Parts: sequence; structure tokens; C-alpha cells
Amino acid sequence: MHYISASFRGTHGGEERDMGNKMVTYNKYKSFLFFIKKYKLTELVPPEDLKEVFSKFAGGGSHMSVEQLYQFLVEHQGEENFTLSDSEKIVDKVLQLRRTHQETVHGDQNRETEITLDDIFRFFLLDEFNSPSKTEVHHDMNAPLSHYFIYTGHNSYLTGNQLSSDCSEEPIIKALQRGVRVIELDLWPTTNKDDIKVDHGWTLTNPVSPIKCLESIKKYGFVASQYPVIITIEDHLTEELRAKFAEMATQIFGEILYYPQPEECLSLTEFPSPESLKNRVIISTKPPKERFESNRIKDNRNYPALDGSSTESSEDESSGKESLDSTIEVEIKSTNGRDRDEGDTSSCECDRRLSQECSPDYRTIITIHNKKLKGSLKDKLKTDGELRRLSWSETTLEKASESHGTDIIRFTQKNILRVYPRATRVKSTNFKPHLGWMYGAQMVAFNMQGLGKSLWLMQGMFRANGGCGYVKKPEILMQKLQCDNEFDPKMIMPVKKTLKLKIYMGHGWSLDFSPTHFDMFSPPDFYTKVSIVGMPADVAKKKTKVIMDNWFPVWNEEFEFPLTVPELALLQIQVKDKDQGGKDDFAGQTCLPVSELKLGFRSVPLYNEKGEQFKSVKLLMRFQFE
Repeated sequence: MHYISASFRGTHGGEERDMGNKMVTYNKYKSFLFFIKKYKLTELVPPEDLKEVFSKFAGGGSHMSVEQLYQFLVEHQGEENFTLSDSEKIVDKVLQLRRTHQETVHGDQNRETEITLDDIFRFFLLDEFNSPSKTEVHHDMNAPLSHYFIYTGHNSYLTGNQLSSDCSEEPIIKALQRGVRVIELDLWPTTNKDDIKVDHGWTLTNPVSPIKCLESIKKYGFVASQYPVIITIEDHLTEELRAKFAEMATQIFGEILYYPQPEECLSLTEFPSPESLKNRVIISTKPPKERFESNRIKDNRNYPALDGSSTESSEDESSGKESLDSTIEVEIKSTNGRDRDEGDTSSCECDRRLSQECSPDYRTIITIHNKKLKGSLKDKLKTDGELRRLSWSETTLEKASESHGTDIIRFTQKNILRVYPRATRVKSTNFKPHLGWMYGAQMVAFNMQGLGKSLWLMQGMFRANGGCGYVKKPEILMQKLQCDNEFDPKMIMPVKKTLKLKIYMGHGWSLDFSPTHFDMFSPPDFYTKVSIVGMPADVAKKKTKVIMDNWFPVWNEEFEFPLTVPELALLQIQVKDKDQGGKDDFAGQTCLPVSELKLGFRSVPLYNEKGEQFKSVKLLMRFQFE
């Protein structure tokens, strides 16, 4: 059985033939008995919209000059800070593509200096020259850290699930290479209590050396981004081991480890900026108590037994309960695999020594203090006093946002809120990150070793701002909240702008997949799902028709999405192969920040389920705002 298709490039595993001006490819499929099915010829041609725009800027002619291309790119494509010289470079690239194509297909060495419709069409299919979003850092990076969403990992050392996978420096390296800026380490005493290990406590995971983790952070921390790496520590160490860790960190990081001087801490009214902390590492954890008061030990049930079988109940997440206004139970966690608020249960309590000095070196290297105030939830969210960080589970935030949403937003304008997955996500799944973002939570901590749509959203958000790992929060989350002007993420607001997008076609699957990957006996039946994820009022889902039996689907379908808070909206795109007899096959995905979208015709690269970009698979789309 044979399928015939056509495109500008050859396809995987096929036989190429020259048919005039068309490159035709025969994809071979296994025949089933004597059944042979014929497929119609398909070729990638410029869409009518592109033809019209080309004709307009070419003055009705068949060729476009450098000056006309410049006008087209600035006026229609919305290219900012573009020059005539930039246009000349694009013409050179377009002509190079033409020569490559003609040498392959015709052997023609035509060297015209003006470009044709086919030239610009080929150019638009290349995302490296025509990407859908901005690729450089362009946000203001001089604001305090609390003004940014930060790419944050959860249990960064785990290679797989939360209960039995190995601990390793490898997932830390992978996360840093992808631009993650917050790495979490859980520090525990080794069995003989004389050394430190990184491990997920009370589970079956195998530990890794903290030296390997810290050295990996130093080596790979600034490969993808120059902006600061934050290490959040869950501290279960003895006092001696804390001092050992402080020495270890200062020796490994040297001058790149940033921490304020004691006198600076007292006068600090806002966190440093990402710009001021370029190529620096900072540490965030709960500072140990400097002296352990005897009146704290009145009931041994409040403290861990020497074997670690029970936990202190007075701190966030350590007992598995969070009291909201002292009445609402937020979450009960299992004993195994719990995620504690960093440093809640320490060996100071475990040792039960009534008087104990804490390591000044360890306390000194902590830049962002994880600290909870006592009292009601409103008291815990107070913004006066020392700068600090809170660490909540996703369930805690869900409950708290129901009655204290404005307080949370006000808190995150100056302080930092970290939100991590609930303990039942033992398979390293994730929650929808907008749960944290729409209340201003800077550190929405994710299991980067997991899979799924929530992780795609996280990856999409941090494609913004050049992929540097820091995304400036929108003004709506930073404005001063007053009784008559309080922002509530759940309220319906007026539409601020409407995103209009058109999906023209897709290509590249025949290069990246085998002929029988989607169907053993025929080409795939592709369709595209597009959705907006953001504020509740902006959430929407739509999809194209199914294009049957075609490696080069052409949809030509347009969709509109009215948006109330476009600054927090993400455009999620998935392509699937329709399966009449079961679950539709995954064929690619991407997620793009709406605020970063570039206007006009754009080549949109797709990614696999792990978030790795396909070599060839792309969509041709157009973006407009009204």
C-alpha cells in the first residue's frame, strides 16, 4: 500500500521523485493481504492570507525588494527595533534557502536579489528565524525578588516518584539546563549521624551526597540563565552538621554564594533584585533557633521520638495540618513521603538539649528566611516586620484563598510564598500552577521529573522573558489594594483584549516519526486543540476539524479568545491523531505566554510529552490582537 504526499522537504523512510516544480514523496506502508488504499496528492502551498499580504507589500508584483520586506516585517509582523540592515540579512538567508532548495530539486543556481512568495513561505516555516514569542530578556530585572514568578523545582534531587526513586544530582543538572532557578534539597544526618545526605525522609529513596548536588549547582547553575539560583533547604540536621554544611557551601561556592551582612539584615526593607544577584547562589530555609528554651518542652508528644516516628505540631506542614484562623483543617498527610516546611523539625528538638547555641555560620548564609508568624491566618500574612517566606501545600493555598485571597496577594507583593504539591502526588504529578500565580505566589514548586499538562504549563510560562527563569509579575498583582479597589482573581472583569489566532497547517511529522508510528496501514488523522489557561474568566477550549490520512494537515481555521487578564494567560496547543478505536495519539504540544506572542505569521515548534522540542514538527499560525 502506498501513500503519496508532497512538501518542500523529503519525508522519512520514503522515495523522493522530481515531478516538475513539486517534490513528491512516496511513503511505504505494509500491505494487509491484498488491500491497497489510494491517497490523494497533497502539497504545502502558501495560504491565501499570506498571498494577499505578500501582494499588498510587493505592490501587486511577484517579487519583494529589501525595502518592501522591511515594511512587511515592521508593519504586519510587528517586529520591534527592526532596521533595514536586519531586513538585508533576512533576504540573504531567504536566498540561501532558495539556493539550497533549487540545488536539491532543480540544480538551478538562480541568484536573484529579490524574494518571491515561495521564498517567504519557506522562511516562515523556520521557527529559528520566525519564532512565535520573544527570545530575549526584556522585563525590568531591577525590582525586588518578590516581584517575580520564579522557575521552581520540588524535591529536585529525585529521579522519579516520591517514594522509591533514586536521589541523584542528575535531575538537578537537567532542571538547571532548562532554566529552573530554585532547587530544593532535603538535608538529613546519615545513619551514623556524623555526615550529611540528601534524601526524601521516611521513604525508600536512595540518598545522594550533598557535595555532588552543590558542585552540580555551581557547574550548571548559570548555563541557561545568569540570574540567581536559589537553594531551598529542608533542614533536619544536628547543630554540628549545620556547621558542616555551612562550611561545605562556602567552600564549594566561594564568592558566588551571596548572603547579606548582619547589619544589612536589620535594615533590609525589600529583597535584592535579580539583576543585582546575577551569577550568584542564595540560600533559603528556616533559621534555627539560637537558644532552645526549656519552657518549650512540656509535652514530649509535640516532638519527634529519637527514631523520627512523630513530628512537632507547632509549625507549617510538619504535623500534616495547617490551621486557618485556628479552626479549618487544611490537609492531613501520610507519615511516609511527607513534604515539610523546610526546617520545621530539626535535630535541636530531636536531641532535646535545653540550651544550645546555633551555628552562626549556618545562620549567616541564609538570605531568604522561611518563617511563620503565630496566630490566625490573617496574622500569619502580616506584611509589616521582617521580610520572609511562607511555604504552603497546594491544598493549604486552595483553602486559604477562599477567604483570604486579598491578604495573600498583599503578602506576596513584599514577601515570598512557596507552594508545593500535596503529599498524595507520589507519582510526581503536579497541580495547575495558576492556583499559585493568580495570587502572586513566586515559587510554585513543581516535580520537574514528572509528566503531564500541568508541567507543560510551567514550561510555557517560563519561556517568557527569554527563558531566564524570572518573569515579572503583572501590575494587577502589584498594585496597592484598597477596600474599594481590591483585586479578586475569581471575579469577572471587563475584557482587556482579544487574541485572534489562525492555524494554517502543520508539517514535519514525516521527518520525526516512522511511517507506521500513528497508524500501521495509513497516514495520521491530525487535529489541533487550542486552549487558554489563566484567570478563571479567561479559560476556554477549542479545536480544529480532523484532516484525514495526511502527514501535512491544512486546517485554515481561526479562533478568538477574549481575555480579561492577558498578562497571566497561557496559550496551550496540542496536536493529536484521531483514533477511531481508542485513545487519540499524542502528536505534539506547546504552551506560549500570551503576553509574549509576536504578531503576524509565525512558525510554532512543537514539543514531546517531556517538553523536549521536536526537530522538525511545526505549525504555521498567525497571531493578532484586538
